Amino acid sequence: MNRDDLPEDYVPALRFSWLTAIYDPVVRWTTRESTVKNTLVEQARLRDGMSVLDLASGTGTLAIIIKKKFPSVNVVGVDGDPRILQIAQTKSESANLKIKFDQGLATQLPYTDSSYDRVFSTLFFHHLGNNDKTRAFAEVFRVLKPDGQLHVADWGKPTNFLMRILFYPIQWLDGFANTRENIEGRLPDLIQHAGFSDVRINKQFSTVFGTFTLYHASKD
Repeated sequence: MNRDDLPEDYVPALRFSWLTAIYDPVVRWTTRESTVKNTLVEQARLRDGMSVLDLASGTGTLAIIIKKKFPSVNVVGVDGDPRILQIAQTKSESANLKIKFDQGLATQLPYTDSSYDRVFSTLFFHHLGNNDKTRAFAEVFRVLKPDGQLHVADWGKPTNFLMRILFYPIQWLDGFANTRENIEGRLPDLIQHAGFSDVRINKQFSTVFGTFTLYHASKD
């Protein structure tokens, strides 16, 4: 799959392909990235020998954090954008880390059933329309092992009026329709509908673009 093969409604990081090159500094400066991603990893309670999928891995920052903290964990990243995967691969090789990056779509993951102990996702689901969110959560449920867990960090329901106002630029970039479920606080319902249990919000962070929310869900 190359970039020309992607669906017409595919939304790249920061929406426009020409912004991919500045994705890392933008995310670092606007989302409290280090705090959020390290907190997300901590809540997953990883153990040696686990297999982890970073869904929509982008430039590989989260995958690299996980591999540095847990060298014996098998980390795989998957993303639809071949250009951003090249950046991720270069970053992981520069850090001398063995991380596999695959090209694939969240709605049709290229993995067998019950492949992973944990699936992570950061700043991804707000790119998807309602139907694709539903399909993606179902795919995550499929590839998780029994007793596996999903850990998501994404935009959530604003905690106050200021957070709501600050979120408008994100909606303009990624689409008002795509971000509707996030802003209405409906991601937990969609996750639960896919078959997950113990769906909950673990933590929320105020950022310059709105409320960043960490979600947890389990597969029984």
